[in-house]
Amino acid sequence: MSGGAPGSLVGREPERLPQSQGDGMRSVGTVLALVVLATVVATFARRWRIPAPSLLVVAGLAVALLPGTPQIEISPEIIGLVVLPPLLYASAEDMPWRELRAVWKPVGILAIGLVLASAAAVGAVAVLLTPLSWQMAFVLGAVLASTDPVAVTALGRRLALPPRVQVLVQAESLFNDATSLVLVRVAAGIAAASAAANWESAGGRFLVLAGGGTVIGAAVGGVIILIRRRTEDPVLETVIALVTPYAAYLLAEAAHTSGVTSCVVAGVVLGGGGDRLTNARIRLQLHAVYGTVVFLLESVVFSLIGLALPAEVRALAHGDRAWPLYALAVAATLIAVRLLWIAPLSAVVQRRGGIGRINWRVPMVLTWAGTRGVMPLAAALSVPEVMRNGTPLADRPLVLVLTTSVVVVTLVVQGFTLAPVVRASGIALEPAHTAREEARARARLAHAGLARLEELAELEVVPDVVLDRLRRGLVARLDDARDRLAESDGAEGAATESADRVYRQLRRDLIAVETDELQRLYDAHAISDTTRRRLQRSLDLEETRLTDV
Repeated sequence: MSGGAPGSLVGREPERLPQSQGDGMRSVGTVLALVVLATVVATFARRWRIPAPSLLVVAGLAVALLPGTPQIEISPEIIGLVVLPPLLYASAEDMPWRELRAVWKPVGILAIGLVLASAAAVGAVAVLLTPLSWQMAFVLGAVLASTDPVAVTALGRRLALPPRVQVLVQAESLFNDATSLVLVRVAAGIAAASAAANWESAGGRFLVLAGGGTVIGAAVGGVIILIRRRTEDPVLETVIALVTPYAAYLLAEAAHTSGVTSCVVAGVVLGGGGDRLTNARIRLQLHAVYGTVVFLLESVVFSLIGLALPAEVRALAHGDRAWPLYALAVAATLIAVRLLWIAPLSAVVQRRGGIGRINWRVPMVLTWAGTRGVMPLAAALSVPEVMRNGTPLADRPLVLVLTTSVVVVTLVVQGFTLAPVVRASGIALEPAHTAREEARARARLAHAGLARLEELAELEVVPDVVLDRLRRGLVARLDDARDRLAESDGAEGAATESADRVYRQLRRDLIAVETDELQRLYDAHAISDTTRRRLQRSLDLEETRLTDV
């Protein structure tokens, strides 16, 4: 979670640098094999339409149990410094401003209140059922208190949840880090120094972490906006996009605030106006590059969770062999506390919204979507190995095993069953609903283009052959949209090269008109953010093809 010098994925001797070129080659080979394994599994997961994080965890666990598999230990610096920033930034950049503004109150309640309640409940259960001391039980509760944005985003990517429900789950997982991070640092300090908790200091620390991270993330986002407005170089734009999350993270960590919060805020700031900062070609390129980076990092990091568990179990003392029962009890506690917290909150929100009969389906989906993942694992790895007096922190291996086990349980059990739960709840958007919304938006864009074309025809400054070609294209798109609506409910070349150039220029002008109309529809709440992004990509592809001709 905290910044530091980059760590390494190592073989049978953790935390030791290679002593020879052969050791170095074996380490590189292990990493490359891991990347290949994760990519293959994630590719099949997409083809089979099953949650990639869940299948990746199972595959990593299966490979780790094979004889001769090298032991891989995860470095907290690798997770916190290399993997998390781009994944958090990508999740935050996809979050629509409109829906986020609508759910900020319940997000705040969940990001603070539910984290505190979960930490307290897990700590109490751990004290009662496990051999952990109360200090390390507090550490375990703090580590597992928050949901994971990487896992939540990856699992929810293919679910047709209503926009506000999707944003609520995703925003909660992105913004509850500051609360959890403060609890982890307080708990780890108590465990390492055997000191009493200073809650007044913890409150101030929370303000520093969350507030400082927010300010730095917003500042980084503002600076990047200024830079990107002044460049149209595709290579430079790509480099800036890749460096932005690391800059936000490192600057915040250097200022002793929350690097994760800074990444999230920078992503939200840039995601709100990113489409207006670049042209179509650059937007398509950034989408492809970031999609590849996120795919690789997600694939590797979820595989690592499964790969790490057997080695952690082997490090346990003999008296801790009941760890599977402890892990199941902790996972059940987290789910129960989440349901007991979300159900009354949902009831209050629905009552205030004028809904007479309380709907159980939304709180059930919100409860089941609260998976743990990469960030709790990174938090557990950041717990010091020795106390202030130099004595080893005896319960740390059990905390690590329980954290990883709960992460595996939530990713596998909740991950594989989340889609059926959403379908059973009946709140998922039907494919026909999405198709109708997109078709209506396409028709509105075509009408906007035709209106602009008629204005140009009245000015008599464009050749009739070009006007006819453009009009036929827009009418064809309008007819296609009407056909799609009907289904869901129940070109000719220019004469000369000069005319062709005029056509391409005017079509680009009409695409600009359609883009403005698309943004107007979104601002008027006529379409969802998903539809807006899909149609914007379609317009970008057409504009790029016109430029390439």
